[in-house]
Amino acid sequence: PMGSERTEMRKRQMSTAQETPGAAQAQHSTGNRGSNACCFCWCCCCSCSCLTVRNQEEERARRTSHELQAEGIPNCEESPAPTLEEVNAWAQSFDKLMLTPAGRNAFREFLRTEFSEENMLFWMACEELKQESNKSVIEEKARLIYEDYISILSPKEVSLDSRVREVINRNMLEPSQHTFDDAQLQIYTLMHRDSYPRFMNSAIYKDLLRSLSEKSTEA
Repeated sequence: PMGSERTEMRKRQMSTAQETPGAAQAQHSTGNRGSNACCFCWCCCCSCSCLTVRNQEEERARRTSHELQAEGIPNCEESPAPTLEEVNAWAQSFDKLMLTPAGRNAFREFLRTEFSEENMLFWMACEELKQESNKSVIEEKARLIYEDYISILSPKEVSLDSRVREVINRNMLEPSQHTFDDAQLQIYTLMHRDSYPRFMNSAIYKDLLRSLSEKSTEA
């Protein structure tokens, strides 16, 4: 009886030993699948559709970041309502229009109707950059300006000639408050020559002028 029990025990041990490598191999295979394969497919990750999903998620995150930045841009600058004298002065020169927040707001509203608001947004971003003195802040704002208004991939890209783009690309190696000076001047000139005359003949300007004139007469 003792011999038969030993024989039975030895059989169980041998059976267990034979099953263990298979189980270990299965476990190893499962572990490899979890670490080397993506989701539902057991294959090289570079050809897996999950990589595409991952890229799409990263792109969505970048796009959301840009959308949040855009949402952070106020619809207008804070400013008191313009006076009749100020609005009349806007007709004298583009410089006088751009000197006042109320003037920039009215002009920006007009640019929005022509789908060229990015010109004013770029100009304002450059003005804000000039006020910075912290090197890290300057570099970050310069990068955002480049991505938002200079990059050919941006929907808000402003129209610049190749010479100015080359200057910007050189300046971006070591950004400063004046990295975009040439580009800012070119956009300012574009708004002056192209958009400003139409603004002066627009309903936005004429309605504002008429409204203030009526209030002045009533007073």
